[in-house]
This record gives sequence, C-alpha cells and structure tokens, in this order.
Amino acid sequence: MEVERIAWKYALINAVEHDGKANPKAVIGKILGENPELRPKAREIVPIVNKVVDEVNKLSLEEQKAKLKELYPEYFEVKKEKKEEKKGLPSLPKAEKGKVVTRFAPNPDGAFHLGNARAAILSYEYARMYDGKFILRFDDTDPKVKRPEPIFYEMIIEDLKWLGIEPDEIVYASDRLEIYYKYAEELIRMGKAYVCTCPPEKFRELRDKGIACPHRNEPVEVQLERWRKMLNGEYKEGEAVVRVKTDLNHPNPAVRDWPALRIIDNPNHPRTGNKYRVWPLYNFASAIDDHELGVTHIFRGQEHAENETRQRYIYEYLGWEYPITVHHGRLSIEGVILSKSKTRKGIEEGKYLGWDDPRLGTIRALRRRGIRPEAIKELIIEVGLKRSDTTVSWDNLAAINRKLVDPIANRYFFVADPIPMYVENAEEFEAKIPLHPDHPERGYRVLKFTPGKPIYVSKDDLNLLKPGNFVRLKDLFNVEILEVSEDSIKARFHSYDYEVARKNKWRMIHWVTEGRPCEVIIPEGDELIIRRGLLEKDANVKVDEVVQFERFGFVRIDRVERDKVIAIFAHK
Repeated sequence: MEVERIAWKYALINAVEHDGKANPKAVIGKILGENPELRPKAREIVPIVNKVVDEVNKLSLEEQKAKLKELYPEYFEVKKEKKEEKKGLPSLPKAEKGKVVTRFAPNPDGAFHLGNARAAILSYEYARMYDGKFILRFDDTDPKVKRPEPIFYEMIIEDLKWLGIEPDEIVYASDRLEIYYKYAEELIRMGKAYVCTCPPEKFRELRDKGIACPHRNEPVEVQLERWRKMLNGEYKEGEAVVRVKTDLNHPNPAVRDWPALRIIDNPNHPRTGNKYRVWPLYNFASAIDDHELGVTHIFRGQEHAENETRQRYIYEYLGWEYPITVHHGRLSIEGVILSKSKTRKGIEEGKYLGWDDPRLGTIRALRRRGIRPEAIKELIIEVGLKRSDTTVSWDNLAAINRKLVDPIANRYFFVADPIPMYVENAEEFEAKIPLHPDHPERGYRVLKFTPGKPIYVSKDDLNLLKPGNFVRLKDLFNVEILEVSEDSIKARFHSYDYEVARKNKWRMIHWVTEGRPCEVIIPEGDELIIRRGLLEKDANVKVDEVVQFERFGFVRIDRVERDKVIAIFAHK
C-alpha cells in the first residue's frame, strides 16, 4: 500500500532523528504536509501511521537506520551533502578588527561552572572573531571571604584549555596592589575618595538616610594621613575603609559612597603572604584593571549592572572611557548545582565526592560525565547574549552532545543486574558485531556462545522473558523462553535468522557470555545511582573514552581496574 510505504519512510526518518523514537503526530504532519492530496483521507491514514510507528519503535536504532537505508537511501546522501547552518554570534558594537580586548575574571576560590563558562566562551569567541586579545584575569584580592587557593588557579587554566580557550595574557590581581594604591591615593588627592573610620553599622545608618559620613568632607591632608595609617598598620581590620564619593541621594543605597579598599589583618594570601594588609574590593580592582589592561568590551551577568554603576564614578573622575558592556542573564541547568558555595559546603560535609562529582555543573564534572567541550561551546553560542535568565534542561545539552559522540563512540553490550540464561538445542556460535554500525572499518567484537554454558541477560528485560515468549538475542539467534526463576532462565533455540524475529515482532535484548564486572554511576538529581553488571569480557575500553552501552546509553569510562570497569552515565 502506497500510504504504508510513505508512513514507513517518514516514521523511520523521525525515529533516526530522535534517538530511536518516532512520534506519530510528527509523522502524520510530515505525510500530510508533503502530500496534500492525502488530506481528505486523514482519518484513514492515522491508524496506518500508528501501526507503522509502533513497529518502527520496536526496532533498535541500528535496525531503524538499516531499514531506512534499504527503503530510502537518498536520505543519507542528502544528509551528508547538507551543511548544517551554524549559529553564530551577533556583531559587537564599536568593535574594530585587531582592536577588541576582552577579559574573563574568575575568582580562584572554587572550580568554575557552566554559568561562568558563558562569560569565558563569549569573551574568547569575540576576541577571536575580531582578531583581538583575550585576557584571563584572576580576581584574587579577597583573602578572607572568597579566599583564593592555589589548586583553583590551576584548575581554571586547565578547564579553559579543555574548552579550547588559550588566554593571550594571564593577570593576577594580587600582583597589582601597588597599582591600586597609586590610584587610591590619586582619588584621595582629587577629593573624590576619603578614608572613613565610622563603625560599619553607623555608616550604613547614615548612608540609608542619605547623610554624609563625618569624615567625607575633611581636608585632603587629613585623608592622606589616614591613608598612610591604613598602609603602615596603625588601623586594625574593620577600623578604616577607603570610600569613593558618589551621589548621596542615589536611589540605590548600595551605590552611595561605596567601599573601595579595606584592611585585612594576617591575610596569608597564597601569592603574596602577609606583605599587604590593605586590599581592594572587587569594584575598585576590576575598574582599574579594565582600564590599565585596555579592555574594550566586557561580558558580564545582568546581576553586575549595579557594579557597573559604581565603577563608572572612577572612570568619570579619572577622565577614562568606560568599556562597552554586554550584559547577559544567568545560565543554569535544571537539577544541577552551580553555586560554588553550595558545592564547597557539600564537599566539606562529604555529600559530594569533589569538584568533579558528576551531579555538579562544574566544567570538571561535565567533562567527567562525558560531555564534549564542543557541546558546551555550542550551547553557550546557541543561548547567545540573552539578557533574561536562561535555564536549560539536561536534555538540551545531551542532544547537542549526542550528535558529537554518536559517530565516534564504539558500541558494546552491558548487562545490568545480570541473570544467567541456559539455551537448549543451540550449537556453538560466534557473533561478529561491528564496533560501530556506520563504521565497519573500525573492526569487530566477537562474542562466543558455547553450549552448556550460560549467557547473561539483564533483569531489566524480565518483562519480556516470560514462558512462551520469543526474543531475539541481538546478533546471535532467536530463542523461546521456557522457564523463569529469580536466579536463572531456561530457553530453547529457535532460529538464527533476524528476519524471523522482525516478521514476528519479537523484541531484541542484549547479552554477554563471560562478562567483565562493570559499574555505571548514574547521577539522578542530588543522588548517585550505581548499576552493577557485566560488560563484554574483551571490551577494549580506555579511561576518558566515551562509548555506547547498547540499549543503556552513552557513558564515559572513568576507571579501568584490574577486576572491573567503572563508567559514568552521560545520557541516552
């Protein structure tokens, strides 16, 4: 029947493009959209399509591709020729070739995550787009609250490199304190900054009422003397702070005379030790460095808009031109922790295994889970410069990653929660299975069936393994199920031919003979589920390799030990 042939074509295409699951509504829409003459017969077509989709969805993805090649080989030729349109970034305002300078300024107090990666990738990509310069600037001038740690400097550089980001220059803010001191003194001399010795709660009370601090308008000589006392240790931590003069009537109290530098006793900074005791706050150090380093364009989260308001006062006082700022919303991923403080707390409490715990959204965790750097980059560029907050689902990232790993991931059989199956009347047989169905040149795996010895199947398939049922042992033969108990299954050989199973619509399951112990760690929300089972005995898997356990999902090989393999589940 012509309609059934067309239904098979579009059902197979829809299934191949959606991870093996065809959607009947989508198939019907495609048939009627491209064959308008069939619209009057829509009611008759629906049950035909539903039947075909049901049959298609019973096939494995490899079988669907094989069937599609048989019925409609042009699909693969057209797909190969068709160049996917790449989503690019919009042009930057006031950007000239060779003159764009961007920066990424992480605080090395933890590993950076997907949300941070947005600013890093955008900054780097735009610098490259305009043949400009990309600077990595470590914002490490808070040795107390957001204390930098040596390991995180290394982690951030390593993670950026993994993402394909090579900084043109690396700057450490903690190396530049003398520069900040120079500008602080200059602003004090100009009467644009002052040293406040009010108790913090007293200052906040005055600030909220729009009343000037009593030290605000004292002579410059007095201010400079206080500044020297801050530097030479006559004031203790919390007793004095340098403030930048702003509008005392500004609608946002946080902008009014904001703090620029404060005292930290015994900072024990990992790079400078106790050499310095006066430290700049973020807005002061960042504003100075952006000018000193020649930054032309800043990519920052929308939540930093208030910081820009503060920093513009310094630029105005010193006669500088503020860089072009591009604000974007926060980027988060459903069900995945991105907060550094929550991550740190979880690690300290023993809840998380470390900064690369696969439940987390750090770059290290995503990498450990088998996500490719190109997938992260594509996701960031796809989201682009939206000013609104964006929450992506794990499925969004998985879909992008799947396109990247599917062509390169070798296939293996993994049987979770194995149960032995004894097959009667079967002769010795070797199943020769390609490492990848689309790339026979990569070679084959050989799984051998020996009469009298069990094969192992997964308890996940017990609903198919009922007495009287027939199943296809993939790439081996067809069997009839005779008996099922909690600890074993008895079956009888039926036939070798796959076509027999296809025509009878017998379901297909996976199996192993002598298996290798394997554990798959599956992140589910805030939990880690461990599935134990057997992997093909001779599976040649290597650490950091992403492979597909057929009918189970894509996994990254985390460890290959003498007695077992440990993998991290990525996605279906």
